[in-house]
Amino acid sequence: MKIEDLDATGLLCPLPVLKLRKRLGPLDVGDCMRLRADDPAAVIDVPHFCDEAGHALVETAQEGDVQIYLVRKGG
Repeated sequence: MKIEDLDATGLLCPLPVLKLRKRLGPLDVGDCMRLRADDPAAVIDVPHFCDEAGHALVETAQEGDVQIYLVRKGG
């Protein structure tokens, strides 16, 4: 399993999720993407995207104003 990083700070809805979807595409099932976002809507958008697309939201964390999401690519 590999973990890649995606910095979406400074981007507003829907860009963090759109970039996440694009970057997850070439990854193998089971690989992870660590997304950093400061868009207030991300707390709703990222879990919803994971549920709809079949990915697993493994972990969430907060660092100051930035939310961190660890997403495992589903099959």
